[in-house]
Amino acid sequence: MTYENLDAKLVNSLLSNGRASLRSLGDDLDVSVTTVSNHLRDLEDEGVIRGYTPIVDYDKLGYDVTAVLQLKVEGSALPDVTEKLRQEKQMVSVYEVTGDYDVIAIGKFTDTDGMNEQIKSILTDATSASRTPASSSTRSPKTSSSTSISTRSSRRRARDGASVLSFSY
Repeated sequence: MTYENLDAKLVNSLLSNGRASLRSLGDDLDVSVTTVSNHLRDLEDEGVIRGYTPIVDYDKLGYDVTAVLQLKVEGSALPDVTEKLRQEKQMVSVYEVTGDYDVIAIGKFTDTDGMNEQIKSILTDATSASRTPASSSTRSPKTSSSTSISTRSSRRRARDGASVLSFSY
C-alpha cells in the first residue's frame, strides 16, 4: 500500500472505533504497527487528533430533550456570551456562526420544563443576547460525533435529521 491518504484513512478508522489497537489499525490499513504509531503521533503533534472521547447516549442518562438555541448578540459581547454558554454544563456544542444569528448552541436537558428554566437563566445572564428562537427535539434519528473525512481532502460532510418543535422566548 502507498501512504497516500493514510492519515485520512487512519482518522476515519479511529472515528469508527476510537479504541482500536495499533495492531488492528495496521491490519485494517495494511501497514505496519510502527507506521500507524508514527502517523498517529504526527497527527497528535499537529493537533489534528486532540484526544479520544467516548460517544455518550444522552437518552440513556435521562437527557432526552435537545435544544438548539439561535442567538443574536449585540456589539462586542460575542466572546462573553459564547464563553458563558460554554461554561454551562447542559451545553454540548457552542458555535459562532455567520448569517442571521451570531451563536448557535446545542444543549441536552432532562425535560422541557428544566430546559425552559435553564435557557431563561442563561439568557438573563447573557443580557447582550437577543432574538433567541429555540428548537427542541425529543427524538434523534441520527447524531454523530464522528464525521468521515474525504481521502482526497479534509473537507467535512455533515448529515443530520431530526423532528423538531419550534418556539421562541
